[in-house]
Amino acid sequence: MDNNNINSIPIRVSVSEAARLFGVSTKTVRQAIKNNEIRYIISRGRYKINFESLLLWSQKSTRRRNLLVKQGIGQFVEHWLISNKKFSPSPELAKRLADRYPPETNNPNHQAS
Repeated sequence: MDNNNINSIPIRVSVSEAARLFGVSTKTVRQAIKNNEIRYIISRGRYKINFESLLLWSQKSTRRRNLLVKQGIGQFVEHWLISNKKFSPSPELAKRLADRYPPETNNPNHQAS
C-alpha cells in the first residue's frame, strides 16, 4: 500500500472516544449526529464518526474549541514538546514557513471566505 492510499483512509472513532478526545459529553456528540453536523457510518449497530468532520465541527463553536483545549486532548499538548533536537523542527524551516504562511492564515490550504 502506498502513502497516498494510507492518507485517504478515513479515521473513525466511536461516540465515547469522540467525547473524551474533544472534552464534550456523549450527549453532545449524539446531538451533532442527530443534526447531521458530523459525518458517520453505522458499523455493527454502532456509530463510527469521521474524525476529520469531528475536528471541523469542534472548531465551529468557541465553546467546543475551548473544551477541546481545556478538557479534551488539547490539555496534553504541553507534554508533547520535543526536547531532543534530533527530532525537533529546524528553526530555519520554521521561520521560512512562518514567513510563507502568516499567522492570519497559518494554513496552506486556507481559503478566504
